[in-house]
Order: sequence, then C-alpha cells, then structure tokens
Amino acid sequence: MQHRQTRLAAALFVLPFALPAAAEEEPTLAPQVVTAAPMSEPLTVVTDPRAARQPIPALDGADILKTVPGFSVIRKGGTSGDPVFRGMAGSRLNILLDGENILGGCGGRMDPPTAYVFPDSYDRMTVLKGPQTVAHGPGNSAGTVLFERDRRRAAEAGGEAHASLTAGSFGRLDLLGDGRYATPDFYVRATATRTRADDYEDGDGNEVHSAYKRWSGTVALGWTPDDDTVLELTYARSDGEAAYADRMMDGSEFDRENVGLRFEKRNLSPVVEKLEAQVYRNYIDHVMDNFTLRDGPAMPGMRMVSNPDRLTRGGRVAADLRLADPTLLTVGVDAQSNDHTARSAMGANAWDAYHDAKRRTDATFRNQGVFAELQHQLGEQDRIVGGLRADRWRAKDHRSGAIVTAGERRSETLESGFARWEHDLAKGAATAYAGLGHVERFPDYWELISQNKQSETTNSAFLTKPEKTTQLDVGVSWEAGAVSGSVSAFYADIDDYILVDKVTKGGGITSVRNVEARSYGLEAGLGWRFAHNWQADATLAWVHGRNRTDDTPLAQQPPLEARLALNWDDGTWSAGALWRLVAAQNRVDEGKGNIAGLDIGKSDGFGVFSINGGYRASKRVQLIAGIDNLFDKRYAEHLSKSGADVPGYETDVRVNEPGRTLWLKASLTLD
Repeated sequence: MQHRQTRLAAALFVLPFALPAAAEEEPTLAPQVVTAAPMSEPLTVVTDPRAARQPIPALDGADILKTVPGFSVIRKGGTSGDPVFRGMAGSRLNILLDGENILGGCGGRMDPPTAYVFPDSYDRMTVLKGPQTVAHGPGNSAGTVLFERDRRRAAEAGGEAHASLTAGSFGRLDLLGDGRYATPDFYVRATATRTRADDYEDGDGNEVHSAYKRWSGTVALGWTPDDDTVLELTYARSDGEAAYADRMMDGSEFDRENVGLRFEKRNLSPVVEKLEAQVYRNYIDHVMDNFTLRDGPAMPGMRMVSNPDRLTRGGRVAADLRLADPTLLTVGVDAQSNDHTARSAMGANAWDAYHDAKRRTDATFRNQGVFAELQHQLGEQDRIVGGLRADRWRAKDHRSGAIVTAGERRSETLESGFARWEHDLAKGAATAYAGLGHVERFPDYWELISQNKQSETTNSAFLTKPEKTTQLDVGVSWEAGAVSGSVSAFYADIDDYILVDKVTKGGGITSVRNVEARSYGLEAGLGWRFAHNWQADATLAWVHGRNRTDDTPLAQQPPLEARLALNWDDGTWSAGALWRLVAAQNRVDEGKGNIAGLDIGKSDGFGVFSINGGYRASKRVQLIAGIDNLFDKRYAEHLSKSGADVPGYETDVRVNEPGRTLWLKASLTLD
C-alpha cells in the first residue's frame, strides 16, 4: 500500500509553502488546471508547459503532448514514450528544442527526441498541425512541436525565480528550480530539474517494470545592448536511467550535452524587421544493458551492453522582410549533420569491456535546406499564408560485411510547400481556414539502418524511397460570449509511405517497404462558461488510415477518443474532474507499423475518471492535488508496446497504464 499513496514526507514538505505569510489581496489568475490545450489560432496550439494539468503533471515531452487533442503516446515503461499525432510517429513529427534538433541514439527508440525534454524548464510549447509551415526544418508531415524559452531585455537590474515540487504515488518526486538575474545589458539564467519514480502498479495491483531517474541542468548567458538585440550562449547537460517493460534491456545512461549560440536583431531597417541566426551541437551518449536495472540473466556469460551515440550539429539563418504593410516574407537557410556510432560487449565482464570496445560508425546524414514563407493580409478579414522549401539530403551506409549497401552513398533533392487561406468571421469572433500542404520526407536512421532493417528483396533498407505527403487541412475556431470552440479536419494522400513490416520477411526479421496510403480525421473542442466560476470542456479526436497497397487498415492508428471536463475556479480555490473515454480499436494490421511500434492486435475501449483540487495562497504560491484513474481501472493504450518477459513481473499483451495515482504539485514564484 505504501507504494500506492503519495509520500507523506513529500506532502509535509510541500504544505508549508502553500500557506500565506500574511493576508494579501485576492489574486485574479488564469485557470490553473489544463485538461486539454485549445487551438489559439489556425492549426496552432500554444500552452504553458508549467501549468498544472491532469493526468499528473508531465515528466517529459511525450507526457505533455498527450494533453493536446490528436496526440497519443506509445508506452514502454514509466518514461520516454513515443508521441504519435494523427496516427503518425517518428520523424513525421518534427520536435525542436529552442530551434534545435535532438535525435536519440537508441536503435530501438529508448530515447525519442521528447525523452530529452523537461517540460517545466520551458516557457512555452507550440504545436503546428500538419505540413503547414516550412520555416522549422524538413519532414514535418504530421506537424511541428516547438519547446521554447523566453529571451527579453530587463528594464532594470533584478532577479526572479521559480520553483516547483511534484510528489505522487509510486515514489514519484519531481523538483524544478529556475532563476534569472538580469541588467539592461546582460542576463544569466539557470534551470535545474530532477525527477524519479519507482515501478508503478496497474489497476489490478501488478507491478510494471518502469522505474526511472532523470536530471537536467541548463545555463544561459545573454547580452542585450539594446531593446532590439539578443546574443545568447547556452550550455545544457542531462542524464538518467529508465527501466522498460516492453524489451529485454533497460537504459542505464542517457547522457546528453548541448552547446548553442543564438543571435537576434530586430528593426534593422524599414524592410528588415528581424534577423536571427543560431548554431548548435548536441551529443547523445546512451548505454543499455540487461542486468543493472533488473535481475540479470542466469548465466553471467549472457550479460549484454550496447552503447550507441549520436552527434548532431546544425544551424539556421532567417530574416523577416516587410515587403509592404500587409506583406511579410521570411527567408532562410538551415543545415544539419548527424553521425551515429555504436559499440557493444557481452559476457560476465561486459560492463567494463564495452568501454574498451571501438566505436564503429554505421550511418551519417547531411541536409541543407532553403525556405521562404509569406504572410499577406488581403483585407480586414482575409489573409493568405504560404511557403516553399527545398532540401538536399545525403546519407552513407558505413556498415561493412555482407550488407548489400555497405559503403554505399545516396542523395536526394526534396521539395515541400503549402498555401493556406484564413478568413475572419463575425468581426474577428471566428476564423475559418483551408490549407493544402505537400512535404517530402527523407527516410530516417531507424527506417534505413537500425536493428538491421531489410527491404523486401535484400538484407538492407538503405535505399528506401522518400515519403511524399499531400494533405488538405480545413477548420474553424470561434469565441462567442460564454462559448468557444474549434474544429480541425485533415485528409492526407501519402505516396511511398514508409511501412515497417515483420510479416513480409517473417522469422522475426523486420523489413521496410514503401506503400500507398491515405488517412483522414479531425480534432474538435468546445468550451462553455455556463455560470460564474464554472467551465465545461469537451474534446474529440479521430483518425482513419488505409494501406491502399495491401488493401488493409493502416497500422498503428489510435482509436476514437473523447475528453469531458468540468472545472470550478473562484480565483483562490479550484476543483475539477476529467472523464477520458477511448473506443475499442478493431482496425488493425498485425505485425506492421512504424519505427515506434507495430500492431499487436485489437484492443478494448475504456473510460478513466480523474479529479483535482487547487489552492492559490497568493500570486506567488500555488498548490494543486489530484487523483488520476480514481476507480483504479486496469487498462492499456491501443498503441502501447507489448509486454516483455521481465523476471519478477507479470507479462501482459500490452504495457498497462498506472492504476490509481495520487499527486500533489506546489509552485513558488519570486520576482
């Protein structure tokens, strides 16, 4: 029972911070609990990553993305899930951290890019749906996610700080500290996070191999000689360990080191409104093994350690040009290179032996892109947005031996573009839009190289064709008094869709092949402030995919999902409830999918009910607590991975979600 309740000591530590030192004027603050982030403008969702939300406040990038309608997460354990948007996973979803790409090292996706995101350390998260931008890198057929920190010039010398603590069932404990000191000319900002959890239990009380520990630290030094200029140097470091319920190895190290330099200059001339440039270096050193975080194999000689790494370097230069009062043109270039190597060892002395093993490069990728994006106001109510992009890709297969493409190089020039019309209705109370986008995506490392991927006819998938997506996005958002809402729908036709397939080859061998596919779906949200202090919200997400080549359902598509929320907030106290309803998924294609997961069969529907309550002691101190999965239901997400035979744990068809989870979050802001 002690693992199923919030740690009392942690709660006692938090409570003193929730009590005001003296009576203050009643605060008037925005709602604290976020159950589903709404669209802020066409195809765009912007949210504060630090806002408390239900389920339990997010511990990584995938965790926070699942609060946005249309997103799903493939669970593997307690952390490092793979995000899926509109049934699209992997590099179809472009993830940027302050404009930088972070590509994980693990060939089995232990560390997708979102695994290195610590949400509380960012000021803003933006989701751009569909291929409706060309300014943030290549390949965004599903969408683009931006995690960003603010950079601003201080009017006078002074400091500010933010701290938070989250404690929950199953040993969950998150700590955040963020401080900034600035003068009009310089600033320094330091952020540190630490999070941990034990194995959680599902609704039947079965433990799931899922414990983890993670930490991160970031320092930023900025120069702001005037209101229009920022030069910032950043350094970040993070590491951790994670147990996985879906495989026979765990992650014992996730060492990341980052250095970035960013320059921004505004109002250079009446034409050049902004010039920005950045360069960065990200290095991932990842270690996995089958004995440090679980009972090792009975025979010491079967101990295994694998140590992949990846070095990613990139840069970007862009300018905003005001061609006329209604016309803004953004032009720029970007480039990225990444090198992937690996080494391993096996035997009783594997942990020491892998350090002495030589790293061997298995793949390198290079890309240079040029883009232009235009916004033009046609009148008071209409505007058009469009863009074009060209990318030059090069890749090399560095593997040796019997691989048919060993030592082979390939190159492609890929083109992308979009055009969107937006129209304001009812004097700006509503906006309708329609956009057509096309994106050509170069196959990624996990599709071409990792885990000895093969084609239908050879022992290498290195020559897999690029994927080409043409997508129509339409929708409307509105706000009319007490009622607000949005509907966004899409239809995608995908040529040479890259399908990962364990059926074609058989015998446990994974092949990669191109098929013709299509998908369509929608996200809808409705909010109703039906009485003073009361708000009701409802969201719906649905997607339907078809593999036209095989005449089967497109694999790895999430089921229909609805969320119903009711919240009360008087500015000091708040309370809320969330009912999440997920339908059964019967449209599957077993053994096929993407780099993040394969279909493993049909799944049942479920409903999960959660509650929360909060107290704002002042504008500086806030406290919120909640109970997720109030009725302790045993369930699993349709897309989650199948359970592995981990010694000491019960195996299930899919990795089950946590049972009843109690949590408490306190935050303190000083300025």
